[in-house]
Amino acid sequence: MHTTEITVRGFDCDIYAHVNNARYLEYLEACRWDWVNATGATEYFARRKMSFVVVNINIDYRRPAVLNDVLLVSVRKDEVGNKSARVKQTVIRKSDDKLIAEATITFAMVDNTTGKTVEITEDMLPYFD
Repeated sequence: MHTTEITVRGFDCDIYAHVNNARYLEYLEACRWDWVNATGATEYFARRKMSFVVVNINIDYRRPAVLNDVLLVSVRKDEVGNKSARVKQTVIRKSDDKLIAEATITFAMVDNTTGKTVEITEDMLPYFD
């Protein structure tokens, strides 16, 4: 599991004074980028001309986050298949440990040259942990 800390900024909030639902996509992606960079996956897959391509995102919003909340955004591997994988993510408010949102993201492994999905091989598996 990897966790990224994010502080809610004014421009993250909408007219209702809470974080706009679309911002959560950015928070989740920021955490995933930190995760793949920390594991070395970015360089590994770039050398092989492969990318993770998001094919599905489901987000459940549990309660609002507001200006200056410090959020702990986490990601963990859920399932790795032949050509796709799924991760689970949570957004927790640091001050009270309340669950703000949770998400399931499915992505396919794609060959950047052909644009086609490719198999996730045994040597790739450590980059999903």
